Amino acid sequence: MKEKKIAIQTKQLEKVYRLYDKPSDRMRGAFGLSGKKHYKEHHALDKVDMTVYQGETVGIIGTNGSGKSTILKIITGVLNPSGGEVTVDGRISALLELGAGFNMEYNGIENIYLNGTMIGFSEKEIDEKMDAILDFADIGRLCVPAGQDVF
Repeated sequence: MKEKKIAIQTKQLEKVYRLYDKPSDRMRGAFGLSGKKHYKEHHALDKVDMTVYQGETVGIIGTNGSGKSTILKIITGVLNPSGGEVTVDGRISALLELGAGFNMEYNGIENIYLNGTMIGFSEKEIDEKMDAILDFADIGRLCVPAGQDVF
């Protein structure tokens, strides 16, 4: 039996935010002007262990404020963890909001290049995948402005 290869792994992953009551408290803390603690700690992630193997599809479900976006941002390198480890083997990106990677002022083909670039593909790789993308999207040549030929 072939051993599964790990794509993403977190060990004891933590993210702690400092919540200040007022901006002046943030300034005092930043400059160490007082020995007193001027913030409350919010543990967005508290010792999270997770393993995702290559080829798996994973969904993260939870209520607002449960750390879903925080863990995705840490895994993709947008945020640094407060503690623990993250290991990623391969290319990774996350669409953290609906509509990310699409510009309403671009045509379909331009949006394909925009989105492909955002997830780390080169222009050559996008060119090679264009037919498959158009077939999958089921929009065919409708996304190409009249009078233009992309291929």
